[in-house]
Amino acid sequence: MFRRRSTHGRREDAARTWAVCSVLLDYPTEELVSSLDELEALVADDPHLVPLIDHVRGRTLAELQQDYVATFDHTRKCALYLTYFAYGDTRRRGAALVAFKEAYRRGGVEWSEEHGELPDHLCAVLQFGATVDVAIARQLLEDHRAGVEMLRIALAGWRNDDGSVGSPWAGALAAVSGTLRELAGDEAEAVRRLVEQGPPAEEVGLSGYGADPALSTGPALISTATIPVGAPR
Repeated sequence: MFRRRSTHGRREDAARTWAVCSVLLDYPTEELVSSLDELEALVADDPHLVPLIDHVRGRTLAELQQDYVATFDHTRKCALYLTYFAYGDTRRRGAALVAFKEAYRRGGVEWSEEHGELPDHLCAVLQFGATVDVAIARQLLEDHRAGVEMLRIALAGWRNDDGSVGSPWAGALAAVSGTLRELAGDEAEAVRRLVEQGPPAEEVGLSGYGADPALSTGPALISTATIPVGAPR
């Protein structure tokens, strides 16, 4: 007989997955390299994350940093900023970024802008969910699910220099997607359209945020949760 898993258990599983993904999707550092055993212990049976952790183990820090920048900083389709996929660099994006700050505030933390990072950075949302509020983070991810899936598809189809297909970081997006509900109907169609058309392209100034994801700087903090986010550019 099968037993229904508790909602509490699902929240704990999601929090562990998000915690590990938030670290693996951030800019590689010595701290990441030294914490790989601890990260693997949290997700020892995950078929998506264990191969990514093994990949990180097998590369030098310089190689990881070079590959990371080439993937996430130089390629718009692999931007780690969730509102970018829905709004591009349009005026509507500013209001969406404010909504992320308000969501963090509902969870009892304030977003710090002193380092210039944007609040919709995927690592920030995952870290917030892992350490502060699972439900609020899940809602942010679901609200921007088309962007999450577009990033997952882009990384899965990434062409490597050796001719192989699939970014090592694709596993992290597959793991995140696996913690969310299955897409169907209009939602699946929205992902298809976004992949075909890409984000809106209107260029505007986003005062206080920076118009281009590739120009943002880090790290930044969700202050009371001590959450570092973003790579030095």
